[in-house]
Amino acid sequence: EVQLVVSGGGLVQAGGSLRLSCAASGFTFDDYAIGWLRQAPGKEREGVSCISIRDGSTYYADSVKGRFTISRDNAKNTVYLQMNSLKPEDTAVYYCVAEFAPGINGVRCISPDYWGQGTQVTVSS
Repeated sequence: EVQLVVSGGGLVQAGGSLRLSCAASGFTFDDYAIGWLRQAPGKEREGVSCISIRDGSTYYADSVKGRFTISRDNAKNTVYLQMNSLKPEDTAVYYCVAEFAPGINGVRCISPDYWGQGTQVTVSS
């Protein structure tokens, strides 16, 4: 059974930090890119960040570059999203996703094969 188990999220003041974790199981970790999409009320779903598990190449949306960092721990089959300098416009439900991408660089995780549960991130001004 494929699982993407998300932890983290919550309420933070603007300028604060949060870390999201996504623990993957049930598929070959190395063959995938794993990342985060977010959905805010009334807005289109946005690809936030993505990391290729095999080679570690990363993608960031322009809106989060320099503030968010995605990383992986292959031994734990876990991907992390460190979110710093949070802004009210980062408020959204964040979803961990996995996209099959064996040996492919530059994946954005916008066509995922698997989804984890969403976690609410709320940034107060």
